[in-house]
Amino acid sequence: MAITAAMVKELRELTGAGMMDCKKALGETDGNMDEAVEYLRKNGQAKAEKKAGRIAAEGLCTVVVKDDKTAAVVEVNSETDFVAKNDTFREFVEAVATQAVNSDAADMDAFMEEKWNADESKTVKDALVEKVAVIGENLKIRRFEKVVAENGCVVSYIHGGGRIGVIVDADTTVVNDAVKEALTNIAMQIAALNPKYVSRDEVSADYIAHEKEILLAQIMNDPKESQKPEKVIHGMIEGRISKELKEICLVDQVYVKAEDGKQTVGKYLEQVSKEAGAPVSVKKFVRFETGEGLEKKNEDFAAEVAAQIAGN
Repeated sequence: MAITAAMVKELRELTGAGMMDCKKALGETDGNMDEAVEYLRKNGQAKAEKKAGRIAAEGLCTVVVKDDKTAAVVEVNSETDFVAKNDTFREFVEAVATQAVNSDAADMDAFMEEKWNADESKTVKDALVEKVAVIGENLKIRRFEKVVAENGCVVSYIHGGGRIGVIVDADTTVVNDAVKEALTNIAMQIAALNPKYVSRDEVSADYIAHEKEILLAQIMNDPKESQKPEKVIHGMIEGRISKELKEICLVDQVYVKAEDGKQTVGKYLEQVSKEAGAPVSVKKFVRFETGEGLEKKNEDFAAEVAAQIAGN
């Protein structure tokens, strides 16, 4: 397969590796982008695949909370940042979030076919098509998630005027202003440091095994480190895995407001629990970031949405 300059550029953006390294990786993997990322990681030329975090679309995320027990976060995309800041668009996104918090839809298809709460003569899809006509730009209700607290409460946080929306579902028998403020601090932590899991208990054995494979390949490709005893290499791998888990697991992260710069989120929650007189823990969280995972250029994104609307 011919390796193009565009492919090399994309791989550089994904991994941060050098141009020649990217070109070689693509050549070794016959142009397969995912395999090229793995190749670079194993050779220590890329820290991690960054595909999931690439931002290539405008729009807004927002959260609506109902009675401390139920919340919904939505992402609605637009073509341009100009429209994303438009009051008409913002009001529509808020209405979509209100729809979601009252919805029983299990997926996006069912959600789009629901009666629009603001005017039950229309569906959600109809309301979207009308808003496209009013605003004059292609829009897409990309995703939503509804969270219902079973034992405790939900709190929300919006960052960057709608760039990031977070919901925290907490287990606690005490729901007061102090506890909700503490949980809002946790939501801010999630927005800022983007953990993938609440705790290590959620991390699959397959994920750990895959990361160990990558780390072992990195070590064996290093002339100095590969000469170390097997026991030492094993210890290095375990140490690096532990460091990575501290970055991706919420309760292991250093709490961003820690006065000593050392307190973890887990220790902060212990402190909050002591002050509340009852256990306070995070059961789950949802974090949406506008455009997250969308890799297409804006013109491709616009075409995709236009095709979707035309098909509806």
